[in-house]
Amino acid sequence: MTFRLLYNSVLIRRLATQKRTASGIVIPDIAQEKPVEGEIVTVIAGLRPEHDGMRLGVKTGDHILFGKWSGVDVRLDGEELLIIKQSEILGIVC
Repeated sequence: MTFRLLYNSVLIRRLATQKRTASGIVIPDIAQEKPVEGEIVTVIAGLRPEHDGMRLGVKTGDHILFGKWSGVDVRLDGEELLIIKQSEILGIVC
C-alpha cells in the first residue's frame, strides 16, 4: 500500500519497551504503557509550519520523544505505526 503524508504530519514507528522491571519481574503486554519514544519513518522535507515559520529540525531515522496521547495509530503493510503532527514532537534523543 502506498501512503503519502499531508500538511504537517510525521509517520513514526514506536520503539519497543522493556518487558521486565529492574528486579526481573515480567510485565504482561496488557499492563504495559505505550512507549513515548519512536523513530521517524517519513517526514515531509522543507515544510514550514504556519505558526512560526521555522523549519522542522527532524529527519527520517531520528529518535524522538512525543506525548503519551499524541497522534493516531495506523496499520500500514502489517506494521503498527503512528501519525502525529510535527508540533507534537517534544525533542530528539541524542
